Amino acid sequence: MIMPKSLHFVGIAGIGMSGVAQAAASLGIRVTGSDRAIHAPENKKILDSLRKQGIVLYEQDGSVYKDYTPEMLVFSTAVEEGNPDFRPDVARLHRSEAVTLLVELMKGKKLHAVAGTCGKTTVSGWLTAALSHLSADPVSLCGGLMNEFSDETYCGNFRNGTGDAFVLEADESDKSLLNYTPDSAILLNIGDDHYSREEVADVFATFLKKVKGPCVIEDRAFQEIGAERLRGCQIYLVSSDADAPSEIAGYPVRKLENVSAKNGGFYCKFSGIGDEFLLPVPGVHSALNALAVFTLLTALGYDEGASLEAIRHFSGVWRRFDFCGTFPTGAKVYDDYAHNPDKIRSAVMTAQVLAGEGKVHAVFQPHGFKPMRMMRDELFAILEDILRPGDSFSFLPVFYAGGTAAFTPTSEEVIADYNTRTIREGKYGYYAARPDAKIALEKTADRDDLILILGARDNSLSLWAKELGGSI
Repeated sequence: MIMPKSLHFVGIAGIGMSGVAQAAASLGIRVTGSDRAIHAPENKKILDSLRKQGIVLYEQDGSVYKDYTPEMLVFSTAVEEGNPDFRPDVARLHRSEAVTLLVELMKGKKLHAVAGTCGKTTVSGWLTAALSHLSADPVSLCGGLMNEFSDETYCGNFRNGTGDAFVLEADESDKSLLNYTPDSAILLNIGDDHYSREEVADVFATFLKKVKGPCVIEDRAFQEIGAERLRGCQIYLVSSDADAPSEIAGYPVRKLENVSAKNGGFYCKFSGIGDEFLLPVPGVHSALNALAVFTLLTALGYDEGASLEAIRHFSGVWRRFDFCGTFPTGAKVYDDYAHNPDKIRSAVMTAQVLAGEGKVHAVFQPHGFKPMRMMRDELFAILEDILRPGDSFSFLPVFYAGGTAAFTPTSEEVIADYNTRTIREGKYGYYAARPDAKIALEKTADRDDLILILGARDNSLSLWAKELGGSI
């Protein structure tokens, strides 16, 4: 398929769709878009950025056809049949197919793909920042707003560089990562966020076999896939376990020697390389992310010292443990995109370290009914394991972004189930609306505590967290 000369994005305010739209516009394609939430304040930053790049926006009512008829419509699975912008005489292109065509148009660039069930947005942003500090001037298409590359024109999920490196967050949820033949790749982990672990492992194995150069793989993911399935790959293993073996299946393992929280930050050291250094973003999981980026940089031929320096310059990704101010009771408020069990575990454990002796009050808005069904038992097991006395975890109603769905289980049903299974009263809660959560937090969140807002796909969560923290 040849990339059309004009594209209309249905649902352009989405974090993924808006990035693809910017990439297409940067290549000279006429880009327009619509969104049912085009006037929502939480989408203003993204939509203002699109307008500044010459992308014309419309109400999602078919009004685009008053100006012109695009060659193709780009859509995602969140857009239902019957949408006013859908017309039988205009062909449709799924977002994943549009990304594939964009990758084809950038054939002259080296494609560095970042995959994994958790952390790929942060690592894509981190690799982009590191390559930028190494003067590679990369192009980047990321599933989040990279703080360093957010300015008056670009909102941060697309970086329009002039170098020969192209960093791409490779999505396993729709298996679109199988459409690419990367020059290098990072695989962070395997989980069952979208389908079974076995199926995800199969997808990642097929993806890694297509990589032409170095593959940096987290050791547990490598073992779950199996060495035999990755014969012929150029493998570099990384591990968060200082006691992990020095090699697995004949491949050396680069490890985290230690990670510690002190002086209000997180410090780490890579085994046998350099000195202890302060991580630019919080969390024990961030140390493994840093190690993965460092390992790929050195595998690509960059100097170790220069690579260590480059990974220290990363200002994070929007909604990845953002500090949002102080609640009226004195509790600190943080906002995070965590939405599956592994991400929630990392976010809560990071909050616990920062809270110290204080309590953590996590408020989670699930991002869909199917993800809720898939993760309810695993999430319960994780929370039972990590929540300390006094910590709490509460649900808001499930966020419904469209698409077909069976509207079960509800958050209220899941919390009722959790409370029948736990032995500690008051650990799990449910709020029918955000004002209810605020009222409850005013009664329970003390001066030394930490309030953690969690959830994906709904940008208004960030605004709410800032409201709680008094920063807007």
